[in-house]
Amino acid sequence: MSTIRKDLFKKCYDFTLADEVKALGVYPFFHPIEETEGPVVSFGGRKLIMAGSNNYLGLTSDERVKAASINAIKKYGTSCSGSRYMTGTVNLHLELEERLADFFEKERCLLFSTGYQTGQGVIPTLVQRGEYVICDKDNHASLVAASIMAVGQSAKFVRYAHNSMEDLERVLKTIPADAGKLVVADGVFSVSGEIVDLPRLVELADEYGARILLDDAHAVGVIGRGGRGTPSEFNLVGDVDLIMGTFSKTFGSLGGYVVGEHDVIDYIKHNASSLIFSASPTPASVAAVLASLEILKKEPELIEQLILNTDYVREGLAAAGFRLMPSRTAIVSVIIGDQMKTLEFWKKLFDAGVYVNAFIRPGVMPGHEALRTSFMATHEKEHLDTVISEFTTIGRELGVV
Repeated sequence: MSTIRKDLFKKCYDFTLADEVKALGVYPFFHPIEETEGPVVSFGGRKLIMAGSNNYLGLTSDERVKAASINAIKKYGTSCSGSRYMTGTVNLHLELEERLADFFEKERCLLFSTGYQTGQGVIPTLVQRGEYVICDKDNHASLVAASIMAVGQSAKFVRYAHNSMEDLERVLKTIPADAGKLVVADGVFSVSGEIVDLPRLVELADEYGARILLDDAHAVGVIGRGGRGTPSEFNLVGDVDLIMGTFSKTFGSLGGYVVGEHDVIDYIKHNASSLIFSASPTPASVAAVLASLEILKKEPELIEQLILNTDYVREGLAAAGFRLMPSRTAIVSVIIGDQMKTLEFWKKLFDAGVYVNAFIRPGVMPGHEALRTSFMATHEKEHLDTVISEFTTIGRELGVV
């Protein structure tokens, strides 16, 4: 009797969507940037306005940040060549942890090599057998992946409707009162730029005995006192147990962090697999964050300019008739509502010299396909006017407005 064998790679050979989109000339992903000045980048020898980066304060191109990275390489080399747990900790790591804990008004901080690894280091380390991780349905994919890892340890993973505190309460009511519970939400949601309803979330967590983990990757440097993020925005720093984030946005670098109580951070530090078994953040990356943090503290006018720039574009696109996702942060998402039209719109903007991000299925629900724009403190008014003008011209051409 013959046995039919399934080739593991069959799904790979059958995957043709990317090639089909490329053949249409509207493929919006993996385009290599050749040179960047922050708000303007080079693609294929052409200059484009970058309206899709998370470089919110423009610090990736700041000479002080670049100099700090270069000096760190000269002193420490290009890598720590080990995990934080063993030989990979240098004094820069400890200095940054101390300064971030102070900045976010928490007892301790722990660094990770990426923002993605931060969620994997926190959620499955804390939420174990018989305990619950409760996630907003629009949380970043890294938080979902980390929650699924917790399921592998016999934890329970449940989700509630996006930013619906009514649905969160419904979920909390179904969970045994004596079970450990961690509510996880983005502070600013990455697709829409919408801010979590943190005051009500805090009330519910307190009522039902849950802890809170907030991913503030898109909030730091954008909202809150001195750019301290969502808990600061609502004066609830003491009510949020753990705040995590990434260095790849406002801080102009690479890596992640979590801040919280001393004992909780210490437990994560000695038990998180993604920390113990990963090489530590490079000296250059950490030095860049240290420099960016000082700039953020000393130059709050950068945050003011960022919001002015974003509000200017938001108002211009709304006046032109575009349907926007609700936001008052640095993200302005324009709903197109059709997958092919979103890709076509993206390509026409690209050809016109404006780079944005296309959000299509399965990243968003059908009917919510969008072009996500995000802005920097370093964009000039002429850049913003061009973005609004090209969006309006192409939107009319394609019947979007």
